[in-house]
Amino acid sequence: MVSTVQNTDVKQKESDHAVVVAVASRAVFEPEAQGGDNVYAEGVAFPLLQALQKVNERLLEENSAESLLFDIVLITTDSQQQQQSSHLISSTKHYGLEVSRFCFSTEEDFIESLLQNNVQLFLSTDRNEVSQTSQKGVLSALLDEYTTSCPSEQLRVLFCGDAVIRPDTNPTPASRQAAQSFSAQLGKMRQRFGMSDSPLSIVLMTSCGGRDSCGGALRTLRSLGISVDEAYCLAGSPRGPILSVLRPHFVLSDCFSGLED
Repeated sequence: MVSTVQNTDVKQKESDHAVVVAVASRAVFEPEAQGGDNVYAEGVAFPLLQALQKVNERLLEENSAESLLFDIVLITTDSQQQQQSSHLISSTKHYGLEVSRFCFSTEEDFIESLLQNNVQLFLSTDRNEVSQTSQKGVLSALLDEYTTSCPSEQLRVLFCGDAVIRPDTNPTPASRQAAQSFSAQLGKMRQRFGMSDSPLSIVLMTSCGGRDSCGGALRTLRSLGISVDEAYCLAGSPRGPILSVLRPHFVLSDCFSGLED
């Protein structure tokens, strides 16, 4: 069973143009940790939501009629959070997060809840959820402890170039189409801003190969209308050190890898 609650305190986005991003609620809030007034403590994905919101704010500053905006949905299959749905909603309001909808579902109907809400990107700290959704053709990415230290004033998206030019697994046509569609929308958003002081930063990194591999990945992204702000060719070097400096909110790749390396 799927139940969706619209947030009446937030102006709803135009469904035909908005980019719907669903985030697992337990990644945004810590249900076990509550402060006063039944407010949940901040979770690892809290800076991510703030960064998404910052992009929307800047887009509307540039053009008050802008319709290409992030439409944020909180998804939960957690029975405890569902029983305390009012706490989840009040926590969002307390922190000033512009979440458009709250979706409550069982684990069996979880994928259906994403499809019903036309989700274009799903983010979670649960590796199994990310794997299941990607297999069903929904673009997904894993969040982990790195996300906590990410900036809240700028959304940083990292493309894993190795997956762009040489994926570890063959993506399904549905997942490939979902990745290309979201990436193209992201590229359009980035074009709304100048080279400096942008609230959205797109970074490319290739772990293997040399300059030719990195160049091929750049050409692939440009064919989707994506201009990157930075590109790094590691040529086999460990990616952990550069990731600690870049601090991306999430990684996009055909194999949906995390940031554990």
